[in-house]
Amino acid sequence: MIRIQHQDFDLNALYTDLKQHNLHAGAIVTFTGLVRDFNQGNDVTGLFLEHYPGMTERTLEAIIEQAKERFFVDRVDVIHRVGQLSLGDQIVYVGVSSQHREEAFDCAQYVMDYLKKQAPFWKKETTTHADVWLTPADKDQTAYLNWE
Repeated sequence: MIRIQHQDFDLNALYTDLKQHNLHAGAIVTFTGLVRDFNQGNDVTGLFLEHYPGMTERTLEAIIEQAKERFFVDRVDVIHRVGQLSLGDQIVYVGVSSQHREEAFDCAQYVMDYLKKQAPFWKKETTTHADVWLTPADKDQTAYLNWE
């Protein structure tokens, strides 16, 4: 399941759905990214996200397919929000079910690392000084390259 949406998501409902549709799974791993109040030394007051409709979904589909080829997992779900977000808002959800925890953890990390590097999202932070379009962080590039 892949969704790009403006509205918030219900983490409990997503977990329950993942669990109910994968009864043979021994592990479920979820990750939720949040809007935080600081970044790169700046006090953040909000975040605006844009995406390229159609292209973004295709990129996420490709990332999930690569993950399923690499890891022994049952299901991978990704939700990414766009639009104006406030401090503490949920931005992204990755849910993975697998027979074993190692595969589920590794797959979730892989999906997030590839999403941060490959998915066409643009982020503009509102800070106490100015609005700033973000560029990819060096740590995201390093994480991505570690999978190669």
